[in-house]
Amino acid sequence: MGIFSRMGDIINSNLNAMIDKAEDPEKITRLIIQEMEDTLVEVRTDAARNIAERKELSRKAEDYKARAGDWATKAELAITKDREDLARGALSAKQQAEAMQDVVLKEIGILDEAVAKADEDLSKLQTKLDEAKAKHKALTMRSNVARGQIKMRTVISTNKVGDALARYERMERKVDELEAHVEAFDLGSGESLESQFAALEANEAIEDELAALKAKIKTPKAANKTKAG
Repeated sequence: MGIFSRMGDIINSNLNAMIDKAEDPEKITRLIIQEMEDTLVEVRTDAARNIAERKELSRKAEDYKARAGDWATKAELAITKDREDLARGALSAKQQAEAMQDVVLKEIGILDEAVAKADEDLSKLQTKLDEAKAKHKALTMRSNVARGQIKMRTVISTNKVGDALARYERMERKVDELEAHVEAFDLGSGESLESQFAALEANEAIEDELAALKAKIKTPKAANKTKAG
């Protein structure tokens, strides 16, 4: 089973559970992203394990190759010494080493395919993860905007705004009443406070003008007395 089909089974299982609980879309997309990230970590871990095992198998393959070479050399030596029995034994050991080398090389080939497939899957999964994160960000922004609009419309559609304006109007009426009380204090006194101050200012102007008139009249008389003397 490939990582995408396996991850799909996990996500579908969790999605069905979340849908049954009527979870919101943001949580669902977060779940998908989390599953993809966990799968990335798992695949990378498996790939690292395969790479390490391949290195170990490569060392074994080289070791079997060296053994086969050693047995080939010993078989030649045995032939030069007219020891065909030893040569046959050396050649048998050589074939066994070569057979083991072939087995290890096949295992290495399997691991190479697994690592290559993991690299391909990781590339695809990373692309899908980037797309999912971008879509999640856009979805979150849309969700926040929608929530703000719902909140605004809820405030407007309820009586909160009307109640606030009504309270403001009541406060305005109270201030008007207080000002009316202040003005009422002047009603029984015959003259308002403003009119009394205006009268004082007018009287002061009259007194100033009267003083100036007296000074004007006195000035010619003083001048006549001076001429008579």
